[in-house]
Amino acid sequence: MNSFLCKDNFFLIAGPCALESEENVMYLASELKKITDKLGIRYCFKVSWDKANRTSATKYRGLGLEEGIRILKKAKEELGVCIATDIHEAWQAEKIAEVADIIQIPAFLCRQTDLIEAAAKTGKVLNIKKAQFLSPEEMGNVVGKCEFFGNRDIMLCERGTSFGYNSLIVDMTGLVRMKKLGYPVVFDATHSVQISGGGENYGNSGKREFVPYLARAAMATGVIDGIFMEVHNDPDHAKCDGSCMLHLDKTETLLKELLEIRAIQNKYSYGVL
Repeated sequence: MNSFLCKDNFFLIAGPCALESEENVMYLASELKKITDKLGIRYCFKVSWDKANRTSATKYRGLGLEEGIRILKKAKEELGVCIATDIHEAWQAEKIAEVADIIQIPAFLCRQTDLIEAAAKTGKVLNIKKAQFLSPEEMGNVVGKCEFFGNRDIMLCERGTSFGYNSLIVDMTGLVRMKKLGYPVVFDATHSVQISGGGENYGNSGKREFVPYLARAAMATGVIDGIFMEVHNDPDHAKCDGSCMLHLDKTETLLKELLEIRAIQNKYSYGVL
């Protein structure tokens, strides 16, 4: 876990929402690594090998477990990137651990004890997304499960809280409150603009124009350790969550802004009250 943390900087977990193709993975992982190497940001490539929670049964999910692992291994070996990906069922944990440095637990599934147990027992770093229906303090129960099953390499990820039907809101004080649990906090800047379930077409949609505003605000709290963002070179034609994803061309500019905000925050030692 220590390799992901830096006192004076933040780490980035970023990549496309869904694994669309080997070519897309290799291109985005390569470009994001170039940007983060240039800026001195610790980076982990993220993509979901399976989108098991799509709104419709006919929506694109991925290329399957074995093909997903093959492509992620290629990116890891040829590009030298850290790999983050998620699991949805307990049996997947051991297989995904073959390639993943960070195993991500989806927000809707963060209370599933069997899933937490299986992920924890891999010994991998866990990025656990806070459910949209939970308070920051209630994530203490999730942390307790991870600790019980022998894993303290945990990151807690904020991705917005349910606010009426379909809408999400980000309470910046929640980042501070979740930090009190004693583990690194990550802010998910792209899922936080999602219209869950969503909206008029009953398929996930979002407002990606708000991603930079939320990311800058979260960094300004001074308590987050990492940023999570889904990034695509052509989000309008992405196979999943394109309306939420940041365009690759805008990524470097936003990261530079976040570094500037971080530098200002490093002058002050508010800590967690």
